Order: sequence, then structure tokens, then C-alpha cells
Amino acid sequence: MNSWFGILFILITYLVFLAMRHVYNRFRMPLLNPVATTTLLIIVGLLLTDLSYDTYMLGGWWIQELLGPAVVALAYPLYHQRTKILRYRIPLIAGLFSGIVVGMVTGFIYVKVANLSSMYASSFLPKSVTSPIAMEIADLTGGLPSLAAALVILSGIIGALFGPGLMRLLGITHYLGIGVGLGCAAHGIGTAKAMEYGEEEAAFSSISMTLSALLYALILPVAIHYLL
Repeated sequence: MNSWFGILFILITYLVFLAMRHVYNRFRMPLLNPVATTTLLIIVGLLLTDLSYDTYMLGGWWIQELLGPAVVALAYPLYHQRTKILRYRIPLIAGLFSGIVVGMVTGFIYVKVANLSSMYASSFLPKSVTSPIAMEIADLTGGLPSLAAALVILSGIIGALFGPGLMRLLGITHYLGIGVGLGCAAHGIGTAKAMEYGEEEAAFSSISMTLSALLYALILPVAIHYLL
């Protein structure tokens, strides 16, 4: 029975995503991002049917497991755009470090102003890192890994929804700026959004997501220990 539930939930999720992607391609409105709308519809569906998250994940975990291979597949645009990555290595590094610093500083300011307990602060601060690393950071620093993962997904959706409009407002049109911005701020979901722009944006977003996650993993646990 569990296997049939798993197949059913995978199929439902896939069909909902296809439908939402069709709607997004039809209207091209940022607020109709298929990741965001699919997530919203799945949540509403679970609430209306009174199904638990654990029941849904009988099939949903297969989709989660595909995240790893999907991230590895991003190596292709990285390899294909390697000459441009080397050419822009200095602005890439500068953009990467500025993105990390802004993300950490604003995060620490928020948790101090909001007066969050150390447990919730440790769950909130890894919000700009890809989910597996954010969960490990939260676990190491006394946070809640599940809450950290939810906040990562939320920040990724917000970045994918509002990032493109903000970059247009600021006049950011170069593929380097678009890629680094989406990769640093919105990690995997932002990289998926960067792919809509082109392979160059996707390559820079992918490398920004990967390197920022590595640096966050090295710096953030120490910073949380001394600053909270």
C-alpha cells in the first residue's frame, strides 16, 4: 500500500508542477514561479485532505533524492563556461564575498533585533545555504534542522520571485551579476531561475551557490558560537 501511495504522490506532484510551469510560460509573471505555485498547491491540498506530511513524503522523498543528481548535473554548464569563469574570476570572487558578508551581517542583525533565542537564531542564519548544508549547520549549532530546511526553501522562493525584478530595477543585466546574485541569495531555486536566462547565468549561479555554501559551512558555525 505504501508503494502505491508513493507512486501516487510522485505523479500528483509532477503533474501539478507541469501545469504550473505551463501557466508560468504562458504569462511569464514572477509571482507565478512554478516552484512557488506548486509548493503552495501541494500545501493547500494536504490541508484540505488532512494528509500528514509524513504520508506525502512516502513518494515525495524520491523527488528530494533527485536534488543531489540535479545539483551534480550543473557541472555541465560550469565546464562549458569555464573560460568565462576564469576571465571574470576577480569580479566573481568579489561578488561572492560581498554576497556572503551581506547575507551573514543582515542575518545577525535580524536575530539580534528580533531577540530570537539561540535555537531559532541557529535555524534562521543558514537561510542562504543549500538545504543539506543548512541542516548540518543548524544541527551543529543547536538549531532545528527541519526549520532550517524550511527557511532555506522559503528564502529560495522569495529570491526567485523578487530577485529578477530587483535586478531590473537596479539595472543589473550582465550574466555575471545575475548569476552571482541568484546563486548567493536563492541557492538551488535561484539557479533554476538563472537557467531561464541562459547557460552563462546558470554557470555563474551554480558556482556561486556551491562556493558560498562551502564558505558558509566553514565560517557560520564559528560566527554563531562567538556572536550569539
